[in-house]
Amino acid sequence: MRQIAARRGWAVEVYPLAPLLHNRPALIAAEVEAVVEAARGRHRRLAVAYADCGTYGALDAVCERHGLARLRGEHCYDVFAGPDARKLAEEEPGTYFLTDYLVRTFHRSVVAELGLDRYPGLRDAYFAHYRRAVWLAQLPTPELRALAVRAAELLGLPLVVRETGDENLELGLRELLEPGS
Repeated sequence: MRQIAARRGWAVEVYPLAPLLHNRPALIAAEVEAVVEAARGRHRRLAVAYADCGTYGALDAVCERHGLARLRGEHCYDVFAGPDARKLAEEEPGTYFLTDYLVRTFHRSVVAELGLDRYPGLRDAYFAHYRRAVWLAQLPTPELRALAVRAAELLGLPLVVRETGDENLELGLRELLEPGS
């Protein structure tokens, strides 16, 4: 987001949340509300650059209470891939999505968080119904590609790479920061 803001010349301050909240989505809304309350009065306008990400509407309730707009989408995959995320999931319901962030932090975010490093047999219990891993590559590099391959191999899944770029994220941010544009 900071790179996009710099490229577009937007004067924004980003208040990041802990990425591991995605593993505990019930906590996301309260974390966002705490940041909003702390930031209120320090900025002319606030917006939430987060998809629903498993809050089942709790994040929308926070946004509604505070009169805030948020990024459209059910999850990060919608933010990065737009309608293609839904198409990919519909063509193969057993799709496990990876983003650049998840590829970079796969060991910490998935392996360690799910206990696969301590109990490798859990892999089949957690991922038995997945049929493929799809990396939604925002800014692909050879290093990230190698990490995506490694993540898919660890899951025992074939890897499909879809280069999404960051255009959908940029469009979503533009809608938040330049309403009516």
